[in-house]
Amino acid sequence: MAAQDLGGAGAGVFLPTSGERRAASWAGWFMAITFFTSIPALLLYDPVLDDTKYILGAGDDTRIELAAFLEVLQMIAQIGVAVVMFPILKRQSERLALGYVASRTMESAMVGVGLIAMLSILTLRGDLAASVGANGESLEIAGRTLVSIHDWTFLMGPGFCVGVNDLLLGYLMYTTGLMPRRLAMVGLIGGPLLFVSRILVVFGVFDVYSSGAGVFAIPVFVFEASFAIYLIVRGFRASPVLTGEPATT
Repeated sequence: MAAQDLGGAGAGVFLPTSGERRAASWAGWFMAITFFTSIPALLLYDPVLDDTKYILGAGDDTRIELAAFLEVLQMIAQIGVAVVMFPILKRQSERLALGYVASRTMESAMVGVGLIAMLSILTLRGDLAASVGANGESLEIAGRTLVSIHDWTFLMGPGFCVGVNDLLLGYLMYTTGLMPRRLAMVGLIGGPLLFVSRILVVFGVFDVYSSGAGVFAIPVFVFEASFAIYLIVRGFRASPVLTGEPATT
């Protein structure tokens, strides 16, 4: 078995077993799926999020339904990352590893509430829009309410929860050395930055979909993309928490 570059790691460091290599690949692909689903879903929701009268008019329901389906896959992938990583990360800290699973689960729950709100707009439009005609003020208010619910779940799930996720995952990946520590450090920085930016959103400094909020999210994007690519391409680096053959320098 070929030894990995340990980056200065000392004795008591082990290479991954075949099962741990599979876990790394699964974790990387699950993380990649969160990108392939969450970003397109947000773009597909754009007509509902930007048009306050969408619930009264004619629109493309199919793209909203597709966005909701992508978010279902996103929810599965988010929990998948945490479940696959838990048995390995708990060897470093079971409490933090369990906290990561809990935070990922909460994030997925918030995404689920948001997609239910979006699908509810389609249901109300299909059932009531034709009957209310020009007197659609109450229906418009209902539509705005559901969009607001989505916006706040977006703030809580892909906002606050992701900040916690990346802080915990970045710390665990840094301390275990399962990925290059310089990449893990990006998560340690990006998680708190994202959390702070969402506090600023709550206090009205900028909007959750604004460019300002996007700038704060860049380190999180870099960390999660690095996590996915590294684990898919290289797998875990030699680490004390792995159980394969002893690594050699």
